Amino acid sequence: MNSKQPINCLSSSSHIHYHFYVLVIFLTFTAISAGNETDYQALLKIKSMITQDPYRALTSWNNSLHFCDWTGVTCGRWHKRVTYIVLESRGLEGSLSPHVGNLSFLRKLSLSNNSFQGVIPDELGRLYRLRLLTLEENKFTGVIPANISGCSNLEELNLSKNKLVGSISKAIGFLSKLRVVSLQDNKLTGGIPPFLGNITSMEVFSISRNPLGESIPDTIGHWKVLKEFHSDGCNLYGTIPHSLYNLSLLTRFSSYENQLIGSLPSAIGAMLPHLVNLQLWGNQLTGPFPSSITNCSRLTYLEMDQNKFSGKLKIDFAKLKDISYITLGHNDFGSEEADEMKFIDSLMNCTKLNTLDLQNSKFQGVLPRSIGNLSNQLNHLSLEENQLHGTLPRSIGNLVGLTKLSLGTNKFIGSIPSTIGNLQKLQGNIPTSLSSCTSLSSLSLKGNLFQGMIPSSLSSLKGLRTLDISHNNLSGQIPQFLVQLSLEYLNLSYNDFEGEVSTLGVFANASTISVLGNNRLCGGIVELGLPNCKERTKHKKDVPMFIIVILIASTLCTIICLAYACCKKKNKSKSSQSSTIKRFMKVSYNQLLKATDGFSESQLIGIGGFSSVYKGILDEYKDRFVAIKVLHLQNQGAQTSFMRECEAWRNIRHRNLLKIITSCSSVDFQGNDFKALVYEFMPNGSLHDWLHSSERTSRLNLLQITNILVDVASALDYIHNHCIPTIIHGDLKPSNILLDDDMVAHVGDFGLTRFLGTSSYQNSSTGIKGTIGYVPPEYGLGSEMTSSGDVYSFGILLLEVMTRKRPTDDIFNDGLSLHKFSSMALLDHVIDVIDVNILNVYQEDENFMQNTEANSKKINECLASIVNIGVSCSVDSPSQRMDIKKVVQELHHILDALQSI
Repeated sequence: MNSKQPINCLSSSSHIHYHFYVLVIFLTFTAISAGNETDYQALLKIKSMITQDPYRALTSWNNSLHFCDWTGVTCGRWHKRVTYIVLESRGLEGSLSPHVGNLSFLRKLSLSNNSFQGVIPDELGRLYRLRLLTLEENKFTGVIPANISGCSNLEELNLSKNKLVGSISKAIGFLSKLRVVSLQDNKLTGGIPPFLGNITSMEVFSISRNPLGESIPDTIGHWKVLKEFHSDGCNLYGTIPHSLYNLSLLTRFSSYENQLIGSLPSAIGAMLPHLVNLQLWGNQLTGPFPSSITNCSRLTYLEMDQNKFSGKLKIDFAKLKDISYITLGHNDFGSEEADEMKFIDSLMNCTKLNTLDLQNSKFQGVLPRSIGNLSNQLNHLSLEENQLHGTLPRSIGNLVGLTKLSLGTNKFIGSIPSTIGNLQKLQGNIPTSLSSCTSLSSLSLKGNLFQGMIPSSLSSLKGLRTLDISHNNLSGQIPQFLVQLSLEYLNLSYNDFEGEVSTLGVFANASTISVLGNNRLCGGIVELGLPNCKERTKHKKDVPMFIIVILIASTLCTIICLAYACCKKKNKSKSSQSSTIKRFMKVSYNQLLKATDGFSESQLIGIGGFSSVYKGILDEYKDRFVAIKVLHLQNQGAQTSFMRECEAWRNIRHRNLLKIITSCSSVDFQGNDFKALVYEFMPNGSLHDWLHSSERTSRLNLLQITNILVDVASALDYIHNHCIPTIIHGDLKPSNILLDDDMVAHVGDFGLTRFLGTSSYQNSSTGIKGTIGYVPPEYGLGSEMTSSGDVYSFGILLLEVMTRKRPTDDIFNDGLSLHKFSSMALLDHVIDVIDVNILNVYQEDENFMQNTEANSKKINECLASIVNIGVSCSVDSPSQRMDIKKVVQELHHILDALQSI
């Protein structure tokens, strides 16, 4: 018996322990269950205070699913407590429930780009596990809650783009783990508080566009790991604290549109060597501009205009190979030294330079020939309002990428070099500042996109002998002062002038005047062949108005398209013959019937809702194929589509847009209306064919794809940002991207075009607005067509190219879309979603195989960057989509990286 006693004692002890553990487990599960119920009720309270849910994001928030499976909700794996709530860009309206403070396991709360109103609840301060709080772009009011200090583990705080007032809460100073603070675009006052310097983990601080006032505190020098500092438009004054220049990791420093004074340290380039953006324009900074900025080899944006910098500009730009934006205008540079403009020489290495603005800065001296060595990416060059003298160098004609060139109010002499005619992308009105060139004898502005009327200020050019402003978009009546000038040659062809042509002065001799392609002109000398103005008026009275409208519409469209075709520059050896064919070529129904072998099915290369496209050969084009787009006029909307497309081609001209030859507005042999557009034939077909046609035995490689994407993005940038009026394509998709012999992409089919700011051909709210899968979500809600809609379509197109999956493929259902499919891959392994054919060319390339690991890494980075652009362009919220200018810039960077392999 005694020998068994210890065993009994042990059994008793084990029994007690067993019951204890059971009790602990029971209590634990009871606590978890209670916590789950708390989270469930808190979520329902949050939902109850949301008054609008247009995209039905909260439809799943009901008892048919466990709350961990609700849209936007993520739970921990074991305890099933809410850890993430992410409801971005859902169109939600209402207020944020204080019950959010009951979600005690919450680590991330992101409600950006919605319409939440009211105050930010103090109860957020209970969330001590919270690491990321993003309430950006809502309508929150009131002050930053003082209880925010309770979020002791918070790493990122983003309250930007709301209506918050008051000063920056002292509570933020206690959040010692903060890395990112973004408070821009509110109504905060009281300056940048010095206590923020206590947050030594700060990496990004953005407070721009708040009426803060006061000066930048010296304590920001405590932020030793700071990478970005943004305080634009904050009414700041005083000097920039010297401690800021000790933040050697700083990459972006912007504090423009303030009242900062003082000078920059001469060694700023050595102190801040990692700068990518330096934007201090619109202040009152003085002294010489530090030449040490050349040490910032990664610099992309240098915006220092509208200050009071003085002295000779001594920057050696040769090391700044990534710089794209330089604005130094409206300063007091100028040294009276002979080589004052020598810094232009060093800019030739800046191959990514997009903008160079040196206007109104007291520069003097001769403009060096090296100006012509600047980047072919340069589209904005401003040298106006300086004291430059001498002649304009002929090399300026090398800057073929320019869309804006400003040279007025200088002391240039001599004639404008004929090479300026190479600048065929120049556009916006003819500058009135030309009137100051009183000794000018020859002026050629042909082949650009000038619009508006001929400025009356040109009447002061008494020495002018030759004026050529043909092939533009000028309009209005021909001004009478041209009669008074001693012109020996005047070319006004292919514009949109109207009214009576004079018979005096230069207009008295047919050999000295050309007015072709202005179909609204009348009168003039007999040799010009223009209709009599009185007869035109008489005919208008005799002919029924509806017939006049029809005739004018069809004739105008034909002439417009012909005029556009005449503008296109051809191969020099064939330019004379080609332009003659285009200028006078008119095609009939019979000619098009013959060209397509009776609109034979064997010649059919595409069909759509409004048209069929045939391949054919016109006699005037000899052995060259053309593409003939025949409108299905029996289909509702086809007539409008034809007129839209003609109107679009009247306003646009770009290497990445499909080239039109002519149009036909006639009747067929049965007397039915017939309308067609004739384009240059694209021998490599459409992008859709390359992606999805089984007849294609080869596929596109990554370099070809990137070039195509650059082409398409450049075309969008042109019609969105460089056309007046702005043009919205409305139906961007792979089948509308055509490829020529050199695989250069051309955007076509402007049948759904919208012209912003005009009443012509506007879309109704119920009209067709594109193709399913490529149409942005806001169009489905009745929104008008916008440029951001085209950007969305471009994003989907890009992702389709990279994944070779259509947005309407069967796998995209139950909440999964091409955008989401690609977006998730960015977080994990992007190469898993990339079409395998894309990489084939590199695997067969010897140079690639010699350094496979390094090149593979570079290619993977490029792939991720491209997909990220597509994802950024195709987000649901129009305001958050990537700007098309930025898209073009990023794609060029990627292209440069690929070409270096």
